[in-house]
Amino acid sequence: MTKPNKSGGIEIPGHTEEASQRKAAKVAGLMFLFIVIGWTLNWTLVDSKLIVAGNATATVNNIMANELLFRIGITNELLFSISGVVLALALYIILKPVNKNLALLALFLKLMEAIIGAVMVLVAFFALQMLNGKAYLTVFKPEQLQDIVGLFLNVRSTGSTISMVFLGMNLIVFLYLLFKSKYVPRILAGFGILSYSLILVYSLANILAPQNATVLTMVNTISMVFFAPSVLFELIIGLWLLIKGVNVQQRDTINE
Repeated sequence: MTKPNKSGGIEIPGHTEEASQRKAAKVAGLMFLFIVIGWTLNWTLVDSKLIVAGNATATVNNIMANELLFRIGITNELLFSISGVVLALALYIILKPVNKNLALLALFLKLMEAIIGAVMVLVAFFALQMLNGKAYLTVFKPEQLQDIVGLFLNVRSTGSTISMVFLGMNLIVFLYLLFKSKYVPRILAGFGILSYSLILVYSLANILAPQNATVLTMVNTISMVFFAPSVLFELIIGLWLLIKGVNVQQRDTINE
């Protein structure tokens, strides 16, 4: 069925859908690149200078000495959460014709990840407020205050680990749909599934064995084995979607 478009011509529904998918692919590519480059810079220039794995006291002291840097890191994390939602919406538009139910599931999982990320930003602000609040010093001794702030930071770290579980799950589903649809080369989508499966395994290991958190820290060589593939994948898929887009003519649908 056709209908007139705003310019008076004939609008073909299938063509309109494909045009929306191609536009969404550009947005998704841009978001992939923004998140992976921004996250890498944030870790290198901000988190690595503040966070001392397994030492909350040293971390608190670093934050107190570099408050602006900590605020920049918090702001970046908020931007990454928002960008993640934009990315998920773009991927949903691209993959809804393949399987609407699975695309909705992945979108829901991404929204859960973003909500947890936003809550962790609030936790970080609470910690900062306690460090800056002179009124708290009348209630708590300095060492007690540091312990409480350290607890906030540990909660933030745990929340980040939980959000990575949702990150792994939502992108595995999205990339499964990309793999089945053939919108991008299957080897690329398959590499992405493997990359986020590693993140999922890493995150679940941290939850199941928290006593090994200092071993599986993000500055540890072991953890880089889990995260490096996803960084490489996001750079490649980001450039691919931004430059080449999606080959919607190759679509294979999945029974819902």
